[in-house]
Amino acid sequence: MKTQFGTASALAIFAVLSAGSASAIGLDRSNQDVTAIFEAGNVVELSYGRAFPDLTGTDLLGNPYDNVGEEFTNASASLKMDLTPQLSFALIADQPFGADISYGGSPATTLLGGTSANLDSYAGTIVGRYKINDNFSVHGGLRRETLEGSIMLSGLAYGGLNGYSVDLAESTETGYLLGVAYEIPAIALRASLTYNSAMTHDFETTETLNGIPISALPVTSTGGLDGVGTTEVETPESWNLDLQTGVAADTLVFANFRYAKYSDTLVSPEFFALATGGASLTDIEDNYSAQIGVGRRFSDAFAGQVAIGFEPEKEDLVSPLDPTNGKRWLSVGGSYTLNEAITVSGGARYTWLGDANPETGTPDVQRATFTDNDAVAVGMSVAYRF
Repeated sequence: MKTQFGTASALAIFAVLSAGSASAIGLDRSNQDVTAIFEAGNVVELSYGRAFPDLTGTDLLGNPYDNVGEEFTNASASLKMDLTPQLSFALIADQPFGADISYGGSPATTLLGGTSANLDSYAGTIVGRYKINDNFSVHGGLRRETLEGSIMLSGLAYGGLNGYSVDLAESTETGYLLGVAYEIPAIALRASLTYNSAMTHDFETTETLNGIPISALPVTSTGGLDGVGTTEVETPESWNLDLQTGVAADTLVFANFRYAKYSDTLVSPEFFALATGGASLTDIEDNYSAQIGVGRRFSDAFAGQVAIGFEPEKEDLVSPLDPTNGKRWLSVGGSYTLNEAITVSGGARYTWLGDANPETGTPDVQRATFTDNDAVAVGMSVAYRF
């Protein structure tokens, strides 16, 4: 059997939706996707997505929180070229991680009012691929990653840390990726596994309490710390498994699995660590996500796809900085080939966000309940072959 459905079509649409996804593990935004290296021929692609989360809950005092999840955008670009029949490379720019959380309400009368978290990231990846033969290939490369962020703890739930904030200045580090792939071109079958290394960032850090620098507070309450220093944070190592195969002429089935080791992603600035006995501002569990879908070429110009996916639930109590617990989603998309050089793709994804109970303190104490929430993501891309 030989499928005539373009091997990259369904995955290209998937990448578009990932660019604006609100359905990803922990802080993931792009899933560190490198499938551009498997594109046929030379191609440059630009992708843009936007997500519209609806995260609404109520604290245990009865105060409502109207959509603490802010809208966000995510963009990516890639250039893939063949150097020889066996050797190719790709340059990829994306925004791999992010957070946009903001609770409304007064910190003097609500449990979590004013709490917020923002994380921005940018990454550039160079990846090379060597075809050992028609069936096996290896790929690997380097990723240069820049992060910056800020966190505010606000509300009665934080006790003496109500009004604590930390700014993490821009930090850039380099990591690597390694992978292997098996293919049967005649049926568009490909299985590729990619490992992404962890990266350790050293953020220049500024801590304040109610807007006052830690250095200006009494020494008896700060342990002599000045709230200015360096905070070490590790972004997670991860594994991506991408599968696809033709099942009939013009029809492709695909699946994507990602596992990310977030339990080592800890944020514990000096003063916060002193005040909490070494706790972390983040509390993200190791987790995985899975997606399966089918793509179909309806004509020489038009192809479409539909996919379903999920992320399993975590423990009952979660961080207020990520008030969700498990996800399920449905995505649809399509691509239209304008001519031999230009293809336009687009799609939409609807995500059911699992009910969650945000907590603070040691031991953990539930502070709010978030139920019946969802998110919508839309995206598009333009690919040019040359």
